[in-house]
Amino acid sequence: MSHDVQQVRSFEHPGEGRRRAKSTPKGRQVDPVAAEEIAHLLGDRPRRRDLLIEYLHLIQDKYHQISAAHLAALADEMKLAFAEVFETATFYAHFDVVKEGEADVPPLTIRVCDSLTCAMLGAEKLLGELQATAGPGIRVVRAPCVGRCDTAPAAEVGHNFVDHASVASVLAAAKAGDSHAHLPKYIDYDAYVAGGGYTLLKRLRSGELKKEELLKALDDASLRGLGGAGFPTGRKWRAVLGEPGPRLMAVNGDEGEPGTFKDRYYLETDPHRFLEGTLIGAHIVEAPEIYIYIRDEYPACREILEREIAKLPPGGPRLHMRRGAGAYICGEESSLLESIEGKRGLPRHKPPYPFQVGLFGLPTLINNIETLWWVRDIVEKGADWWKAQGRNERNGLRSYSVSGRVKNPGMKLAPAGVTVRELIEEFCGGMADGHTFHAYLPGGASGGILPASMDDIPLDFGTLEKYGCFIGSAAVIILSEQDSVKGAALNLMRFFEDESCGQCTPCRVGTQKAAILMEKPVWDRQLLDELSQAMRDASICGLGQAASNPLTSVIKYFPGEFVPKEAAE
Repeated sequence: MSHDVQQVRSFEHPGEGRRRAKSTPKGRQVDPVAAEEIAHLLGDRPRRRDLLIEYLHLIQDKYHQISAAHLAALADEMKLAFAEVFETATFYAHFDVVKEGEADVPPLTIRVCDSLTCAMLGAEKLLGELQATAGPGIRVVRAPCVGRCDTAPAAEVGHNFVDHASVASVLAAAKAGDSHAHLPKYIDYDAYVAGGGYTLLKRLRSGELKKEELLKALDDASLRGLGGAGFPTGRKWRAVLGEPGPRLMAVNGDEGEPGTFKDRYYLETDPHRFLEGTLIGAHIVEAPEIYIYIRDEYPACREILEREIAKLPPGGPRLHMRRGAGAYICGEESSLLESIEGKRGLPRHKPPYPFQVGLFGLPTLINNIETLWWVRDIVEKGADWWKAQGRNERNGLRSYSVSGRVKNPGMKLAPAGVTVRELIEEFCGGMADGHTFHAYLPGGASGGILPASMDDIPLDFGTLEKYGCFIGSAAVIILSEQDSVKGAALNLMRFFEDESCGQCTPCRVGTQKAAILMEKPVWDRQLLDELSQAMRDASICGLGQAASNPLTSVIKYFPGEFVPKEAAE
């Protein structure tokens, strides 16, 4: 069966041919008007199961909500059970499903990011003031990290983002009807080719450059997955190639970790360098189909990629764009695959691993955007060039997403192994005026929290684990003495509570219970330690396994930030 066309197999029911009782309507009936609207909206698009989320986006974009009547009509059009469509639509935060009897969603939604950096810079006050002044026809809601931590606080008006948001700037954008994504200046296809782009891919496809030579370059450079896991890239490509074909490729562009925005930076500045790396990876593993999954919070990135993919010359793998729908869990590789298949983003049990049984049941190569972005430079400039870039006995370059209390936040390309003190002073212009360095997150929401006194640790894979932290996607958030580390940990735990997919009890219940316990002025350290251990040991995926890292960091490194139960007694 073709992996590109998912078929619903029909078979003869054992009772076929017998006399049947007269059928009577049961359950939900399809509204004829809604059915006509859905049929018109889908047009001649294929009614494949894996396109369900794409079609939910079509409804949401056109009607600003998804009614029960439209859900039933979509299910009927795609020959799916209503329950299956309903559970998928309600799983994702960006689908506004309106049940029967509920009021319609206002035509314009303003989302205010309330993740850590935005919260530090006034998001809660902004949210309250907007809710009080927005007026009729506008809904104001809180949102998890939208990947603009360097311009916090951030708000989203429709699909247009307002950086350094204020009540005045957000309401002005809403009044102007400015709800579409703004495209930044970037290197387009012609400019990229003029600069030598796609030469490496041509050499590989012609046979001038052998597969083994390219893989050796990645091995020699020790390029690791830069989405957070850090798995050696060359070894991963070899593992997928070693599986029997056909094979597929998926790109993880669901950059949802609070504090992280490096992938957005690369897509909005030099998208073809990423696309060339992607096509090289597909050629190595002989994948005829590539699925690029971009989070819904990055509309400019999606539009840029769609425009530039259309400019690629014919031939080569077929590239499919897939749009996330507001679910942090889909950054986990197996949840990503489920979402690409049009389902809820529930993590799969492992083994088998995605390189063995991945997208549509086929061996699948999964890479992060930044990992693929570096392939061309490493092969063309050589492994020695890459390895010479490190600092403090580390190798390569890292893209640090720096936000918080620094003068110049942003994406900082720096030597791997740079310390947080070096990062602040050399790359960020020092601390923000009036702020003293107090604490930092070395690896985003799940990477733990360290005190300023531990400012000499190289920031790279393998250097932070002994302290109960990790580098992850290199999202570095800087806190000052004016910030509560305990409050930061609570903000992060609430994020994990909201983003838990709910599949496993340790994560679903553990994050909820942890947040409740952390809200108390007196912390029950023993109970929190036991809860954290249970989440680490028994959660299915990395969300639950790492959610307690900020909590345990506060207990270990910031004893003055909370009152333990035993001390209170």
